[in-house]
Amino acid sequence: MYILALNCGSSSLKYQVFDADSKQAIVGGNVEKIGLPDSFVTQKYPDGTKQKKETSMQNHNEALNVVLFMLREASIDLNEIKGVGHRVVMGGDKFASSVEINDEVIKTIDELSAIAPLHNPSALMGIVTAKQLLPNATQVAVFDTAFHQTMPDYAYRYAVPSAWYRELGVRRYGFHGTSHLYVSKRAAAMLGKPANECNLITLHIGSGASATAIRNGVSVDTSLGMTPLSGLTMGTRPGDLDPGVVLYVMNRLGLTADQMQKHLNKDSGLMGITECFADRRDVEGNRGENDQCRLAIDMEVHNVKKYIGAYMAELGHVDALVFTAGVGENDDYLREKFCSGLEELGIKLDKEKNAAALARKGVDQAIISTDDSRVKILMIATNEELVIVEDTLAIMNGTYNPNHLEMDYSFVK
Repeated sequence: MYILALNCGSSSLKYQVFDADSKQAIVGGNVEKIGLPDSFVTQKYPDGTKQKKETSMQNHNEALNVVLFMLREASIDLNEIKGVGHRVVMGGDKFASSVEINDEVIKTIDELSAIAPLHNPSALMGIVTAKQLLPNATQVAVFDTAFHQTMPDYAYRYAVPSAWYRELGVRRYGFHGTSHLYVSKRAAAMLGKPANECNLITLHIGSGASATAIRNGVSVDTSLGMTPLSGLTMGTRPGDLDPGVVLYVMNRLGLTADQMQKHLNKDSGLMGITECFADRRDVEGNRGENDQCRLAIDMEVHNVKKYIGAYMAELGHVDALVFTAGVGENDDYLREKFCSGLEELGIKLDKEKNAAALARKGVDQAIISTDDSRVKILMIATNEELVIVEDTLAIMNGTYNPNHLEMDYSFVK
């Protein structure tokens, strides 16, 4: 029996097929440029080999059809795909856990598209298509926002007119929850403590980035807000920004809301500062001769340190600082910059351990702090797909517990 994990973006589709018994990925891949003439899919195998197919895919329906064709070519019996787990970015305050998808769930996800117009519609397309092409499989929605539904009201409310909260749902929701859940469980195992006894600061730093404060195993604060624009500096998104700036620029330049949305989501962050780079590797590689790249790094480091300090104050006691996602797992230079100068807070990085802890070189997890560091520093390669698969399987088997502290996840051990 297989479980298919799907992650549908606006113009992309990531997928992985897992063996239900071993919970090991068998094959996976990524469809890119959906809707464009040069769309293609790259299928990857555990031994490192890749298979690329270039074909026009105008929508997610066509993309998933191509994916299933390639899975058949890889000797995957589609009749054995008994469950499909969908990553859904926005669950609002309607979903505090993963759920089996029915008509009411689809309706609610659609309604939440007003808050997440760049994310939920593509997830819905994936859900509808998967239901059509794999009608005998159980469909499950796993929400990015669910992990953060434990935040207290004083952490998720904004100081804006209360009617906006009551009538429009204006509040902090947070994202990357599946990743923060996974690494928090692994961190507890590495520390040798139950998850419900751990206070952590988890830093998911990739193209998108977020920091989360975790007290006794649950999220109590997070940097991303009602949308994935706030908090840390990101590849193309600004992070924290005075809302007056948005109003001022819209008035001066005569921008529409859609135009401003594009600027904030696609033209800001590292891209906005450097005017040419969104990838940290490019920014770092050019920091010596390009002062805008130097500035972009300094701004990102400044913002990460502010969140570390703020969450340490909020938690009082911190067991570990956890780095994950593309940059957090593979960029020892930035990890060192993030931790530099925090020794008085009990955070001491071991430079040699840090340099060796790279996920791209096969390291899944490592302690990168000095032996006498009061706060441990961990690098943990995230595995959101495994969370999706285990939630899907548990819902299918009737063993799912909405309280993630009581879920029997395989990666907790």
